[in-house]
Amino acid sequence: MADQLISTADHDTLPGNYVRPEAQRPRLADVLSDASIPVVDLANPDRAKLVSQVGAACRSHGFFQVLNHGVPVELTLSVLAVAHDFFRLPAEEKAKLYSDDPAKKIRLSTSFNVRKETVHNWRDYLRLHCYPLHRYLPDWPSNPPSFREIISTYCKEVRELGFRLYGAISESLGLEQDYVKKVLGEQEQHMAVNFYPKCPEPELTFGLPAHTDPNALTILLMDQQVAGLQVLKEGRWIAVNPQPNALVINIGDQLQQALSNGRYKSVWHRAVVNSDKARMSVASFLCPCNDVLIGPAQKLITDGSPAVYRNYTYDEYYKKFWSRNLDQEHCLELFRTTPTDTS
Repeated sequence: MADQLISTADHDTLPGNYVRPEAQRPRLADVLSDASIPVVDLANPDRAKLVSQVGAACRSHGFFQVLNHGVPVELTLSVLAVAHDFFRLPAEEKAKLYSDDPAKKIRLSTSFNVRKETVHNWRDYLRLHCYPLHRYLPDWPSNPPSFREIISTYCKEVRELGFRLYGAISESLGLEQDYVKKVLGEQEQHMAVNFYPKCPEPELTFGLPAHTDPNALTILLMDQQVAGLQVLKEGRWIAVNPQPNALVINIGDQLQQALSNGRYKSVWHRAVVNSDKARMSVASFLCPCNDVLIGPAQKLITDGSPAVYRNYTYDEYYKKFWSRNLDQEHCLELFRTTPTDTS
């Protein structure tokens, strides 16, 4: 299985099955490099201002960076370092974890969904289920030796951060502070440790093409040295340049649907690759309980603002998401109560 991974060798040319058709290429020269992404200081003692900033970012971008988030800087640096160490392991060691089955809870894989794709993405990734930790931790990689301790500590920290952000998001919608956390049930948590090797022709391919996240909230630890995340804003792609020691927060499909009734955005974003340096990112996902019924908050449904999407379980949504290609239409469109007006 090791030959499936692109991180096991250096590449002088881009294999043909990674080359995007002309119309689907990233057009890197057109990306806005100096546009700002909202930044929220979570240490702000003015709660009303903090909540207002979070709400504005969720409406305008669906993405924002957080400072003073409470996750120790030393821990984030250790996470990135041990992730690099993992992907430097010998190919035969990494191959033990390889699987292309999306249902597998712990697996090393490549691209996005290699069983279905016709064109692959320039990414290898380690997928880890993280909650409850005691259930999954014994099956995590035991090499590097410090991997389990560092990553499990980080998982606990970002879970608590996610719940703190849920509180601010709930309040920004005029809901009780614990609304989001309560309505989404005993939430699952998983992680994607993404490795984007140096790419010989980055203008021809993607690390990940444009997509939205199917979960509720994503907390992204970005490589501080190599940019690659881009967000779609008003028809233009914007480069997300990491603030020192910040984490990137991404509103997922379920907060666009279930909680905000379409007021907040689950925004299209993508990862591009680099010809000079490899890039690492660690995405942590908070996900609703599989069997919880997801729907818009009743307080946000009025005669003038009816439900935008029908109710469903997260299990139904997630299976639909994985049955499709990553860059097809927004998966939420399949759950609309009324067709989109295309006139």
